[in-house]
Amino acid sequence: MSYLQQGSPAFHKANYALFAGGFVTFAILYDVQPLMPIFSKEFNVSPAVGSLSLSATTCALAVSMLIVGSLSESWGRKPVMAISLLVSSILVMLTALSPSFMSLLGMRIIQGIVLAGLPAIAMAYLGEEVDPASLGVAMGLYISGNSIGGMAGRIITGSITDFFSWRIAMGSIGIISLACSLWFWFNLPASRNFKPKPLNLRNLFFSLLHHLRDPGLLCLYGISFLLMGSFVTLYNYIGFQLVEPPYRLSQTVVGWIFIVYLMGTFSSTWMGRLADKIGRRKVLWIGLLIMLAGACITLSPNLALKIAGIAIFTFGFFGSHSIASSWVGRRAKTEKAQASSLYLFFYYLGSSVAGTAGGFFWMHFGWPGVIGLICILLLLAFPLSKKLSSLPPL
Repeated sequence: MSYLQQGSPAFHKANYALFAGGFVTFAILYDVQPLMPIFSKEFNVSPAVGSLSLSATTCALAVSMLIVGSLSESWGRKPVMAISLLVSSILVMLTALSPSFMSLLGMRIIQGIVLAGLPAIAMAYLGEEVDPASLGVAMGLYISGNSIGGMAGRIITGSITDFFSWRIAMGSIGIISLACSLWFWFNLPASRNFKPKPLNLRNLFFSLLHHLRDPGLLCLYGISFLLMGSFVTLYNYIGFQLVEPPYRLSQTVVGWIFIVYLMGTFSSTWMGRLADKIGRRKVLWIGLLIMLAGACITLSPNLALKIAGIAIFTFGFFGSHSIASSWVGRRAKTEKAQASSLYLFFYYLGSSVAGTAGGFFWMHFGWPGVIGLICILLLLAFPLSKKLSSLPPL
């Protein structure tokens, strides 16, 4: 097989293209997060219902990825990813025209279905095309695009909403995403190691069942559910706290707090390299402990300490996610796209379930209740990590 070698022009083009793809996916997916308090007021819905603008999207994304990964086995990796990004960019501009919360929710569900094309396939593309010795770095760079996109989506919508409206803000995200999607289409190298297979839904079922029988993959899927569940819960409701007394921050300031996503850009790459040196098991434990510490620090009423806690939590999350996601590609020896799709199915399912459940904890117990839920999720990840560490490596 001919792999993309670290340092080669093709390696850099692939990584930058996937960085752009990750940017678009997460910018579109999370541009509604700082807008949830506005949706609650404008459409007269509760915080938990307002959170469905994200949770419904991630739920649709999770289910769709199970099918889209299989489509790519037949249609090819690059075409499915590129079409997904282009159509999603157009849909987010149409969402800005939504006359009601229900219509907005419907458009967001369609976006979730279409967005599935990139995250379901990107990890499989990297696993097939990149030299195994460089996979940790490549996966870290791809996830860096996710973190930058998530940060930019939140900052852009928060800032533009303050000066104009949330509709103009969302339309702006669509225009930026369309430009990045076209860049992705023209720069991602075509697959060299991909071998198309006939589309067979019966084989899809048995392939998914095969992966679910692997105890190591099951542990990784459980960890992905808990990681993303805790992460989205924190970011869903921190905005509600910061716009209320005693902080009373504007949407612009709340949006700019998401610049701490830059910590994720650094940690995913750095921890990916560290895992290549000292082992994935050790680095995953470190990432979980960092997340737990960061979550607890946000309980401080001091705004500077609270933001520092968010940054530490974000650092640990993206590092842990980069380790766990690259581990899936290495453990699954066959049908890598389906294995990656299952990982992301549980990943976004955690976002939907915990992200909405956090609204109950916010309304009844405030911020300490939200952090209590996050700590429970993270503590549950430790037994899975221990079990994963006891299994023989593949």
